Amino acid sequence: MQLITWNVQWCRGVDGRVDPARIAREAQALADFDVLCLQEVARGFDGLPGSRGEDQMAMLRDALPGYRGFFATATELDDGRRRFGNAVFSRWPVLQTFRHRLPWPADPAVPSMQRVALELVLQSPAGPLRVLSTHLEYYSPRQRMTQVDALRALHAEACAHAARQRPDGDLGEPFEVRPRPVSAFFCGDCNFPPDGVEHRRMLAPFADDTQAFVDAWEAVNPGRPHPPSWGVHDRSHPLMCCDFVFATSDLAPALRGVTVDPVSQASDHQPVLVTWA
Repeated sequence: MQLITWNVQWCRGVDGRVDPARIAREAQALADFDVLCLQEVARGFDGLPGSRGEDQMAMLRDALPGYRGFFATATELDDGRRRFGNAVFSRWPVLQTFRHRLPWPADPAVPSMQRVALELVLQSPAGPLRVLSTHLEYYSPRQRMTQVDALRALHAEACAHAARQRPDGDLGEPFEVRPRPVSAFFCGDCNFPPDGVEHRRMLAPFADDTQAFVDAWEAVNPGRPHPPSWGVHDRSHPLMCCDFVFATSDLAPALRGVTVDPVSQASDHQPVLVTWA
């Protein structure tokens, strides 16, 4: 089973060209993935460099036959004509969809924007699995840490539901209980480094028996530094790792590989591939 996470910079490559189909091609060339988590997908934003205001979700869906695509809006303007956020594409059945608006405490010293986390409950071959795609604040450490705490709270809430709920089956009602598993991957551009306080907070144990997270790269490559995922080809950005996959600890024994693709120039970030059994 394979998952890719990628900040696609509104599908704008290092060459300045916006091309959603190229994103799809390069993701498929990297792996025959089951799940694709994307950040910075734009719909109608003609003011972004290189963009003509195209609906990138529609173009990505066209370029990824066999996958279902889901979108969560972080920023929405002009009666919904302009939207910017995160996406997940899955070849597995989708049991539930959650769109979590992350906290955005005021920090007037820096620019910032609303952030969102898109969570899908998928029916994987190994059983129900939660997958979350998110993009945390870049400029404000205070906002970023608040968002990390919010992600941890969302995970603890899901684990509490998993411990107390038993699925009803398909009753065709909004009140039916669907699977809300403990097992999860939290993926995205976190805008903090591997040695950052936010990274340590993400991996910190919970006060109760809630499953803690592991950094998938560190679980598969103990003692090896994270390779850079940003600024590899676009040297206007600092060279750093800020794109992560965090897995619940029950998934750690199943992890088989984590790869940061060093070749792609279809975005200012590099795609990250995770393989598990």
